[in-house]
Parts: sequence; structure tokens; C-alpha cells
Amino acid sequence: MRIEEGFQQTPFSDEEPYTTDPVIPALLNRLFPKSVYHELEPDFRRFERVIVTSIRSMGELVAPPYLTQYDQWGRRVDILHTSEGWRGLRAICQEEGIVAIPYERKHGEYSRIHAFSKLLLMAGDNQVIDCPLSMSDGCARVIELYGTKDMRENIYPRLVSRDPAIAFTAGQWMTERPGGSDVSQTETKATPSRRSAHSLGETYILDGFKWFSSATDSNVSVALARTGTAEQGSRGLSLFLVPLRLPLFHGLASPISNNIYVHRLKDKLGTRAVPTAELSLEGAEAYLIGSPGAGVKHIVPVLGITRIHSAVGSIGALRRGLVIASSFASVRRIEGGRRCLSESPLHVAELAKISLTYRALAHMTFGVAHLLGKSECRTATADDELRLRLLTPVVKGFSAEKAMVALEECMASLGGQGYMEENVIARLIRDTLVEKIWEGTITVMALDVLRTAQTVGALDAYLNWARALLSSVPETLRKHIKAPLSNLLAALEELPSAYKNPAPDLIPRSAFYLLSQVTVSLYLLEHAIWSHTNATTQSGVDIEAFSRWVEDCGLAVAREEVRKALKAGLNRSRMDTELVYGGYNRAKL
Repeated sequence: MRIEEGFQQTPFSDEEPYTTDPVIPALLNRLFPKSVYHELEPDFRRFERVIVTSIRSMGELVAPPYLTQYDQWGRRVDILHTSEGWRGLRAICQEEGIVAIPYERKHGEYSRIHAFSKLLLMAGDNQVIDCPLSMSDGCARVIELYGTKDMRENIYPRLVSRDPAIAFTAGQWMTERPGGSDVSQTETKATPSRRSAHSLGETYILDGFKWFSSATDSNVSVALARTGTAEQGSRGLSLFLVPLRLPLFHGLASPISNNIYVHRLKDKLGTRAVPTAELSLEGAEAYLIGSPGAGVKHIVPVLGITRIHSAVGSIGALRRGLVIASSFASVRRIEGGRRCLSESPLHVAELAKISLTYRALAHMTFGVAHLLGKSECRTATADDELRLRLLTPVVKGFSAEKAMVALEECMASLGGQGYMEENVIARLIRDTLVEKIWEGTITVMALDVLRTAQTVGALDAYLNWARALLSSVPETLRKHIKAPLSNLLAALEELPSAYKNPAPDLIPRSAFYLLSQVTVSLYLLEHAIWSHTNATTQSGVDIEAFSRWVEDCGLAVAREEVRKALKAGLNRSRMDTELVYGGYNRAKL
């Protein structure tokens, strides 16, 4: 039989990322004021055409970067080569305002939601170009808050520009070999320069080695370096703006022009289009941002922004995987061709679980994105600020964890075809796996949440918001969701014991998952209340989504894990060590 003869699978369609999305249009309808929603919806409809045409076609041209370290005469040049597709995607995103929109603030506190919505819709197709864009976003905010006058006048406008011809991208250099996420062990030293003063600020010379640089093709980077002693730990660190090439505003010189050497490009499981490198700084010129010794404090806004970018990236990848899985089910025929997979209750039940996860993560993350927008526009209350600080690591860590599991189910729902590269999900899984590590693992996020929860007022601000939301449930709705409301309230009341001070050694991760489950439940409830009150056509689905999440998606398990962790004593930790390192293996050593 010739290949073109016999059965031919009908291709599935994925041509309307916004219009057919089961979550985003209604979510934006709730979050935006009516005037903002009606103004921006045409932009989303226009942008979905950009995604399926320009962004996807440019994505086909993306290839891994490569490095030329020496020229034909043996001279060190360290020229980084990126693909046409990578550069083209970056330009499209800059023109679309992925970084610019939050700083233009045309719609005030809702501008963050606007930008993150566009990012979510394109995340499954953008080949992780948001990596440098997220760090550019964070760098812009740091300069806006702490930069010198010249930085704000000359660097900031380029970071938020929509013109690819002049727009800058930025990196973020924190990770070093001794410490990983523990920046207190930073070895890079910053020495005041003897050169003449620079208009961008106090000039320092940096010497050190940065283990991960995820935007090596950027124009500038923010970097931590030690201005104090090693004994001071993180208190001896300052934040710097580092030009990757000099002169900064002219030409495309090699990083060697600022004594920055690319040791090698990282060989990674996924995100292969991202030029991640090991860099040695051997007398690199840099400019102080903010006050000496306040580097960790000053880089916090970068981490907050990039963590939400990471969450949106995870959810956006899941969105694409879900569209592929559900679209395939609508054309794949079974039982001798008598019906489609989409008509099989058993198959649709699994797709519904994936869809619920997508819905849950989107509602939680955009709720926190709104808090970020309020904070940046100075419309946030003191409690809003505390909730933002508490929940930013929650949305990052929980979204990465849950989206990854759901993406695996998207792959499996296509059978063998899901494992094939041309059906996209394989790349989505490889690229999205990194979100469980970028900007901190679950354990790092859990410890961050623990520190914040134990800060005076942080957990109280959260509990006050949660209780106010629960008390706002209309009686007409309450009678339909009595059981899940009762379970949610019981879980909420257990949070203070999970975050008591001092915390047992094994509690942070269990507490993190409980807080995550409760937070998702609350944001789904918030939407269900709105949908019910406004008698939307989807109110039944929105109420069902809340109920299913509370009853079926792990809240009870999270509560039980917290109880176990609170009861666990030293013997549990000792047995953990025995299971990993003890017994026969220890005897052999």
C-alpha cells in the first residue's frame, strides 16, 4: 500500500488560542473593569492571529545557539550566535509590549494582567523567549525603583521599548558554584574602580564566576557581587548593572570588550534555544544600583516578577497541551470509526481533570498578578502587599508542579502520537520541566513562604482576605456548595498551626502544598461567586470547578500531610537518612 492510500488521520485544529480558550476570556471579563475589557478584547483577538501566523512560523526557525570562542588566528573572541527564529520572536514580543505594557500603565493596575494574558496565550509557541524578557522586565523595575538618574533616563527606556531596533534585553546573574540558590556564598568581588566616574553611577570592577547566565545574548545584566566580607554573607552583597559589551550603546562587540568571558554554553535537557552560559568576570566594569550592602533587598523585585513570569510560562505550556489533546480527541475516531474520542465519557473525564488544573492555576496566578499590578501602581493596601509577598512563591512553585503532571497526561491522551516531536507536547514537557528549578525549587519556595508567613502580619493578612471572601458567598450559592465550603474553611483554619514558629523541620513542603491548595480554592470560589451573582452562562461550570477542586484535587491529602509533618519527630528524620544513605550502603563505606 502506498503511504497516501488507506486511512488518513484528520488533522486537529488549534487556530484560535484566545477565542476558544475555556478560561481566559471569562477570567478577564471578571478582573477587568467593563471599559478596559471592551477596549482590550479586540487586542486579544488580533493577537491570536499573530500567534498562529507570525509566532508559530518564526518558531520553526529557532535553533540552538552556538559559540565561537576563537577566531582563525587563535585570538579569544567569544562570539555568541543565535538563530533567526530566536531573534525574530524577541522582536515580535517587544513590538507586542510583553515587557512594555506594565510600564506604560495605560490601564493602571490592570496593565500587568494585560501583559501576562498575552504571554500566557503565546507561551506554548514562543520557544521560551520569555526567559530574557522576564529578566528584562525585572531589571526595568529595579532601575525604576533604585537606579541612578542616568540609568532611568538611558537604560530603562530601552528595556521597556517596543522598538526592536533600540530595545535592550537583560540578564540576571546570581547563581554561583558554591551556593546555587544560597547567594550568601557569592564569591564574585566588586572593587571600586580607579577610573573616572561614569554617568550611569558609581563604577566598580567585578571579578568572579557566574554558573548560570540564561540571557547571554542580552545587552545588560543585573548581578550580585560582594562589596563586604565573606563573613557578612548576604549582608555583604551589592547589586550592579553590568554591560555585556562596551561601548554599551554602540555596535555589537564581543563580551570580551568588558572582560566577560563565555566559558561554555550549557548542554540542557530542554530550553535549548536559550543561550545559557558559564561566565567568568575578569575585571568587568559595572555600576552600583542602590546602596552598598543592600543587594539582596534590591534584587527582590526581580525575583518577584520573574517568578510570576515562570508561573505564566508553566500555565501557558499546559494551555497549549490541553488544546492539542482536546482538539485531537474531536477528530480521532474509535470503535471502528463509529464515534470520536470526544464522545467517550472515560476519555473526556481525564481531559476534564487536565482542564480543571489549567483553570485552577490560571485563576490563582492572575489573582496574584493583579496584586503585582496594584503594588506597582501604588493602589495596593498594606494587606495586599503582604499577600503578594506570601503568594508569589506559591504561584511559581505550585504552577510548575501541577502543570508538569498535567502535561504528561496531555501527551498520554494522544497515545503514541503524543510522544512524537511534531505534535509539540514533547518539547513543551522538556521546556516546562525547567520551571520546577528556575527561580527556585519547591523546597526553596516552601522555605521562602515559611519565612514570609512567620513575618508579623503576613499570614494574618491572608487569613483576613480568605475569611472575608468566604463570608461573601451569597446564600443562594451557599446551599449548593455547603460541603466543599465546610472543607475549605476547615483547611483554612489549619494554616496557622502549619506555620507556627518555630516550625518543625519537615513541615515547610507540606505547609506549602496546603497553602497552595487553599489559595487555588479561594480564587476559584471568587470566580464562582462572580459568575453566580452575574448569572453568566458558565455559572454552573464555575461552581462545579470550585467544588471539584476542593473535593477531588488534593486538599484532603494536603491537610493529612500537614498533620503527619507536625507529628513527625527526630526518628522520622533519622529514618529518612537511613533510607537514603544508611544500612548496607553505609556498611560498605
